[in-house]
Amino acid sequence: MELTFNLSEIEDIAKEIITQSKHKIILFNGQMGAGKTTLIKALSKELGVVDIANSPTFSIVNQYETLKGETVFHFDLYRLDEEEEAYDMGIDEYFNSGNWCFIEWPEKTPNLIPDEHHIIEFNLIDENTRKIFFK
Repeated sequence: MELTFNLSEIEDIAKEIITQSKHKIILFNGQMGAGKTTLIKALSKELGVVDIANSPTFSIVNQYETLKGETVFHFDLYRLDEEEEAYDMGIDEYFNSGNWCFIEWPEKTPNLIPDEHHIIEFNLIDENTRKIFFK
């Protein structure tokens, strides 16, 4: 699925992604500043997260709770130097938890990503417009 949108439409895009998702693990690929965290915030809100979702750049993973008591994990793997660091923190347990897992910079852990996942690729059109490919 290919979607072009401006930032004012991001909540509609989040709803569409959640509706179309067959897997709860979603990888986010795009350059820094492409809007990965912004879309994850919108997805988290769509799932019923009441806390403000922020990028876990320094903590590697943030955990959010939804109004229904479900858990959403948000990973930012940018700071990892080696894939083994993610393995040591038990990333596979998060992935196998059955909870939503939104992963920024997944290329840092290529051998740890489960087979069943979606990928969102970001393309910047201009300051307010993005094109994403959801597969």
